[in-house]
Amino acid sequence: MTARPLILIGGATGLAVAAIIGISLFLTPDSTNPAYATAVDFMNAAGNGDDMAAFALLSDDMQAYVRANCPVESVSACIDAYTPPEWGGLLTAVFRRAIPDGQAFDILLFATYKEGVGFSGVCIYHRVEEVAPDDWRVTAWAGFLHCEEAEANIQRLREADAVNRAP
Repeated sequence: MTARPLILIGGATGLAVAAIIGISLFLTPDSTNPAYATAVDFMNAAGNGDDMAAFALLSDDMQAYVRANCPVESVSACIDAYTPPEWGGLLTAVFRRAIPDGQAFDILLFATYKEGVGFSGVCIYHRVEEVAPDDWRVTAWAGFLHCEEAEANIQRLREADAVNRAP
């Protein structure tokens, strides 16, 4: 076999790999949509006790809610109170889906917890709004339920009386 076919095969393979990586990055929503990234970053920060990072991703109204309603004015304490201690700590929350609502997004996250909770998923809802150009903030949350539960679907979690709804 001559060098030319090997070069062509190698070049085609390299292009195919580059295309797959490019398409994957394009289709990964939390890396391409700042609203989705805000919801994921907020939940991972709050779920892992990083109050400063989590608090900075809340709207002014949600910051006031946390100050008035959360133990020791801690967003992490509020979030931890929604999940039973036997679940353990949050491992990770990832984007699942979103519904656009004007200039906002209603976002459903899928989370897993350290003690094996999350095989079927824990569903968490965040409403994220653009409060200033390129400044997305969490304006509401709800859920923290096994995704198998009837109350855990995004349509139900968007409602004002959803489980663990704040504010």
